[in-house]
Amino acid sequence: MATGSSMKAVKQTRSKARWILPLCAAVVLGAMALDTKVVRIGSEEDLRQQAFNPDRFGTDTFPRIRDYVIGKAPAAPALYEALVADKDAAIDEFGTKAGIGAVMPVTFTGVLGEVKAGIFDVSIDGLPENVRVRLQSGPAVNGTDLRDVTGDIAFGAFKNQIEYQDAGSGINRAMSSEVLEGLDRDTLIGKTVTVTGAFTLINPRNWLVTPVAFEVAQ
Repeated sequence: MATGSSMKAVKQTRSKARWILPLCAAVVLGAMALDTKVVRIGSEEDLRQQAFNPDRFGTDTFPRIRDYVIGKAPAAPALYEALVADKDAAIDEFGTKAGIGAVMPVTFTGVLGEVKAGIFDVSIDGLPENVRVRLQSGPAVNGTDLRDVTGDIAFGAFKNQIEYQDAGSGINRAMSSEVLEGLDRDTLIGKTVTVTGAFTLINPRNWLVTPVAFEVAQ
C-alpha cells in the first residue's frame, strides 16, 4: 500500500509530465520551423522550376547559337565550291560533325520560290541550277541543326534522349519567336531575302536551311 509521501511523489511526477511533454513538442516544432525554408510556388527555388524546361533552355541558348552561326557562315557559292573541291576540308573549316552528317553554317541572298508546308525553294545567284536550297520559315521548324551546329551541346549534359531532343525543339521555338514571328508567308513568293542559317550536310546538292537571321528586302 502506497504511503502518503509516495502518493505525493507520483502526483508531482504526473504534474511535471503535463507541462514537460507540451514543452518538448513546442521545442521540436520550433526547431523544425527554423530548419524549414518556405518556397513560393512558381519561384526560381520551386523544385518544379529546377526540372528541365526546354523553352527556357532554348531562350537562354539561342542568342549564343545565332552569334556563332553569323560569325562562322560562308556565302553559299563559296561553301558549295569548297564542298566540291574537298568535302572533308570544307567540313573541317566551316562545319561541325554531328550524327549522320556535318552541320554547316551558310549565308545567302536569294529569291523565294515555291513553298510547301512553310518550306521555300530559294534561287541563289552563283549556285549551279542542280543545287537545290530550301528554307524553313515555320510556323513548325524541324530538325536539330541549331542544337548541333556549335558542337558543344552534348547528349551527356542531359538526363536522357527525350531531354536532348526537347532541347533542340526548345532552341527552334526560341529562334521562331525571335526571327520568324509575324512573317507573312503568303506574300513572300518572289521576294528577295537575306538569310543566315545552318543545314545538315547529307547531299551537297540539296540543302534544307534553318535560319538564325531572316531579312526580307523592301
